[in-house]
Amino acid sequence: MNNSSSIYDRYEKELSELQASNNLRHLPVIENDGNLVNLATNDYLAINENKDLLNSFLNEYQWEANSMSSASSRLLTGNHKEYQLLEHCLDDFLPGRCSLVFTGGFHANQGIMQALMGKNDLIVADKLSHASIIDGLRLTEATVLRFRHNDVSHLEHILSENRSKYQQCMIVTEGIFSMDGDIAPLQQIAELKHKYNTLLYVDEAHSFGVRGRDGRGICDELGITSSVDVLMCTLGKAIGSNGAFVSTAPVIRNYLVNKCRTIIFTTALPPVNCAWTRHVIEHLGDASMNNARANLQRMASKLSSALNNTPGESQIIPYITGDVNLAIEKCNRLREHGFYALPIRYPTVAKGTERIRLSLKANITENQVDKIIDILK
Repeated sequence: MNNSSSIYDRYEKELSELQASNNLRHLPVIENDGNLVNLATNDYLAINENKDLLNSFLNEYQWEANSMSSASSRLLTGNHKEYQLLEHCLDDFLPGRCSLVFTGGFHANQGIMQALMGKNDLIVADKLSHASIIDGLRLTEATVLRFRHNDVSHLEHILSENRSKYQQCMIVTEGIFSMDGDIAPLQQIAELKHKYNTLLYVDEAHSFGVRGRDGRGICDELGITSSVDVLMCTLGKAIGSNGAFVSTAPVIRNYLVNKCRTIIFTTALPPVNCAWTRHVIEHLGDASMNNARANLQRMASKLSSALNNTPGESQIIPYITGDVNLAIEKCNRLREHGFYALPIRYPTVAKGTERIRLSLKANITENQVDKIIDILK
């Protein structure tokens, strides 16, 4: 490779600037250190530490030597029977809807809006939507407008001014927001969806498995699932697996199979992955899972109440320092006392809102929460 400075100067300059501002990222090497309590994971139900669930799965399922990879997209030879069994399971879990499994939440958010919305359409999205949603918005030919975070009045103002100008309209929001841990005003948004005859797209990445009846999500908890046209749920967070799915109407599912590029042109998930996901979904209603969710909410409420600069609505608790160096310092202190946490810095969050994103798991104890409070206060 010709390592010409004229070619690479701009990249070296930007990296040097990131280094100078303490914003240079590195891929961390995560060691299996059982002495550290992980506060940087999305494994909210501690599925990855649930040996009983893993052993019951391994005892139940047997695999052929050639079934560890799908080796093609679902529209070619990758639509293994485990895909169909998983989608039937998800349909039973969220009755009255149809499920379509994707390789990941980023792929789902990238591809769905591009498929459903065209040049004569309007998308109105929350200003703090996840990066995957932002990329999906960039890929669509639709007009995109953003409403102030969780500001229903601003959303309605945009709709009242613009809805009549477009053929189709979609409101896009998260259920629980990934960086602030706050909950969208979904009931009011659902009312606007009906008032202005729009589609409603809700990303439940951080609420599926954690909130609602048996973990059916925040839309279920608030009683608005039937108003959501596209319910996007990830499987690599609380479910402890990989992939994602959308729960939607049959016509939307069929349309995505035919039009969504991140379905058509992506190698399918391995069958074993689909089987493991189904096994977890089938156990989400167990008493132990309900107890885990209840403990998670109790510990999150306690921690967010003590760290009074946080919204305190979910298991995601942002400890906002407003300074990257202070965030790094606090992370180091946590590690010294047995906790693994990472600083969140620009551009993931806006300058001046640098933070530690405390992401709790269901097996965290009250003593551990008390220690975190002592360290950070």
